[in-house]
Amino acid sequence: MVTVQSLLSSGLEDCLRCPICKSSVKRGADIFQCQNDRCKYSFPVLNGIPVLIDEKNSVFKISDYVTNKETFFKKTNRFKAFFSRLLPSIGVNTAGKANYRKMKSLLLERSANPRVLVLGGGILGEGLRELLDTGIELVETDVALMQRTQLVVDAHSIPFADGVFDGVIAQAVLEHVADPVKCVSEIHRVLKPDGIVYVEVPFMQQVHGGRYDFCRFSHVGLLRLMRQFSEISSGACVGAGTSLAWSVQYFLLAFSKNKLARKCVKLFSALMLFPLKYFDFILTNTPGTFDAASAYFFLGRRSAAYSSDKEIIEKYRGLF
Repeated sequence: MVTVQSLLSSGLEDCLRCPICKSSVKRGADIFQCQNDRCKYSFPVLNGIPVLIDEKNSVFKISDYVTNKETFFKKTNRFKAFFSRLLPSIGVNTAGKANYRKMKSLLLERSANPRVLVLGGGILGEGLRELLDTGIELVETDVALMQRTQLVVDAHSIPFADGVFDGVIAQAVLEHVADPVKCVSEIHRVLKPDGIVYVEVPFMQQVHGGRYDFCRFSHVGLLRLMRQFSEISSGACVGAGTSLAWSVQYFLLAFSKNKLARKCVKLFSALMLFPLKYFDFILTNTPGTFDAASAYFFLGRRSAAYSSDKEIIEKYRGLF
């Protein structure tokens, strides 16, 4: 049997671990095999992409990937995708590019060739191009087999050894996991001491991941979620203008009863509501936005200490 070429470097493959027991794994022709005699679980490699999922503690099944069953993202045809790109977006990320530039600077201060784990990296996140072609090794993982997926990973059990990465990115990911606290603990585990983490989470957004959309976070809620990390900066990345556009769109969608009606509402929303997002550029740092933003970000360093709840609530920056 011919071995499928891996999308991962050999050095990175040596850092892979069984997502079930965290023991080392050995590559075979088309599988990774756990080397723990009590586990011995095997994980398929599909077109060079290892599927390292602990399916007993995940909402996803390995068999879904083998049979090419839809997992997280709905498959769309090229015509639909092209048409969607022509329409204006009703939201805008006003902080992503600047935050990634800051993260790049911090990473390159640590190492000439830092290694960064991207959770939810099957598609390129807003602003993430700032890290491309910079000497930073991006390890792009997802729960879906997308165009940039190098490794199928469920963030509840990241299949890497402790302290492997200089940075971890989870952009628009933690709302889609069943247990965000456990996922953040895993992020902390795989980061090197003082490693850099960047997270974006929604707040005033309606459901956008179907059955895989679990939770939302206020700014203070995000600070508590990330309390294992020392804060470098945090705030709104998608503002109240976008929040309003989302709310109007989903108000109209509440009246729709079929796919055609939903498509008409989304077309109307794209054409009529997109100007609201430009308010985000002037309102991002106002106290009101800290209570009504569409999404927040957190940039921080791995820490050995926890922030107390008293310290966290003192960082509230809203209106009240």
